[in-house]
Amino acid sequence: MMKPASLADWRSLDEQLGPECLRIASYNLHGCVGHDGARDAQRIAGVIAELGCDTVGLQEVFGLEVLQKKLNMTAIPGPHHLWHDRHVGNALLTRRKVLAVRNHDYSWPRHEPRTALDVDLEVDGETVRVIVTHLGLKPAERRFQVRKLLELLKHVPLHERVIVLGDINEWLPLGRPLRWLHGLFGHSPAERTFPSRWPLLALDRVWVRPRHALLAFGAHRSALAARASDHLPVKAFIGTRERPVPAWPEGR
Repeated sequence: MMKPASLADWRSLDEQLGPECLRIASYNLHGCVGHDGARDAQRIAGVIAELGCDTVGLQEVFGLEVLQKKLNMTAIPGPHHLWHDRHVGNALLTRRKVLAVRNHDYSWPRHEPRTALDVDLEVDGETVRVIVTHLGLKPAERRFQVRKLLELLKHVPLHERVIVLGDINEWLPLGRPLRWLHGLFGHSPAERTFPSRWPLLALDRVWVRPRHALLAFGAHRSALAARASDHLPVKAFIGTRERPVPAWPEGR
């Protein structure tokens, strides 16, 4: 299993990999409200800049226009939802060419709205499908949503690049939603991301099919990330073609 890497390791691997490698992240913004109670989209933009990724899936989105302008990235919003005055929608920021956008409603009756933002990107001449989601808090709700997601993807050819990322809200390692997703995509590495100041739970995940395309994965830990939201972001390097991959840096 992949081990956590230092920032130096990530920089070294980034230098070895070319533009054909997708650098992708998932980040629950908590409506851009940090641990100090302040809503600050500029601070969130600073964390995303630290990631060094060309594509970022977002949950609990607020201030998307600010992030787009500050980071000079294309913004793809999902349906915007407010739930008890909280911002709970998904979005995608990217520097890649956008080929298609779809939205899927996976809401559980009388519960917080839950959707999946489904985007085709062009990466090195290949189509990569990226699905950004945020699953529910109740076990039955998560099982319903993962079944819907698996139904969506079961007919996708195995050779096509598919990435599912987001706040999965599943903290039990043997929980059925995790087991079902692992069964379709292969095992996803886990790193603790919540709460951001003292991470205890691995809620934020990235799955890739085919599994060998996931070249590296890690939680992004910095002083700014610990303040800006209640989640740490996670990031991954994903290969898009069958070609030799540089070795993971020494010293991990």
